Amino acid sequence: MHHRTYNISGNTTQLYFDASFDLLKQLAPPESSFIITDENVMLHYQKQFKSWKVITIPAGEASKNLEALDDIIRQLIALEADRDATIIGVGGGVVTDIAGFVAGIYKRGVKCGFVPTSVLGMVDASLGGKNGLDIGEYKNMAGLIRQPSFILYDFDLLKTLPKAEWINGFAEIIKHTCILDADMFDNLKEHSIEYFQKDKEALALLIERNALLKMKVVEEDEFETGIRKILNFGHTLGHAIENVYELPHGYAISIGMAFAAKLSSALTGFENTEDVIMLLKKYHLPVHFGFNIETALANIQKDKKRKGSDIQYVLLTQVGTATVEPLDIVTIEGFLRKDIHADNH
Repeated sequence: MHHRTYNISGNTTQLYFDASFDLLKQLAPPESSFIITDENVMLHYQKQFKSWKVITIPAGEASKNLEALDDIIRQLIALEADRDATIIGVGGGVVTDIAGFVAGIYKRGVKCGFVPTSVLGMVDASLGGKNGLDIGEYKNMAGLIRQPSFILYDFDLLKTLPKAEWINGFAEIIKHTCILDADMFDNLKEHSIEYFQKDKEALALLIERNALLKMKVVEEDEFETGIRKILNFGHTLGHAIENVYELPHGYAISIGMAFAAKLSSALTGFENTEDVIMLLKKYHLPVHFGFNIETALANIQKDKKRKGSDIQYVLLTQVGTATVEPLDIVTIEGFLRKDIHADNH
């Protein structure tokens, strides 16, 4: 095990890599800590949770809402959680999002820590302090930024992860390589999901590399005034179709990245669109989806990153380098229609 310390907004976040779940007792004493998890994780790890007070939510994106929040807060009150409590999110992105949100508002804020149990959680969702809830089909419309005190990485927890969830997580890994790390692009091209599932050491290195990439960006720009915006690569179109069509997050983002790469080739002179699309396909991710253009455009216009009539669109200039360009909705619509037309022939 080894760990990294980050100081963000005067708060310390510790990342414990290659750790064991048993370390949790040292990081957050069970008598004053409360685990939030989902039914799937609870099923697999009941034994490990024995000495903890546990609040369980239904698995899946449908739990990322104000109703679930209300339910969790009522349970915390019933369990007599006070202001010295630590909330621990043990699960995928939905669980850590809602656990961080609860910690940010319960009794005006208590400590929190995360134990991500999915690839997506480990490389992206649990990092950076963004905690969001969906309002209907609008992704993360209610949210806050609050850094966790610790994130514990136990790679053994991935043993029970279904294949579809591995694919889901690799979308964010591919996102990181597209916007931040050209070397990793070649590394991914040489390997496959199956390789990383089998080789624990290679997986540990890959996950850590992604976590450090993201944390470096967050450290520089916690509140997304500059460089952090590039982490939204693929997310504008991705978020616009994700909840409407009940797509897994990574799958929606993959479709968004394929489209953003095509946009980039037209607008920035990006030359590797085919390489990006090939890599997504290699990791079993979708690059096309027959969504309704009007619905997608309506949702893009409600995107929380909109400024006036412009959408802040993340485009690639080369593999490993991104830029944020203001695009108006008419431009986006033109490319979407062209893209759908191209896909149908």
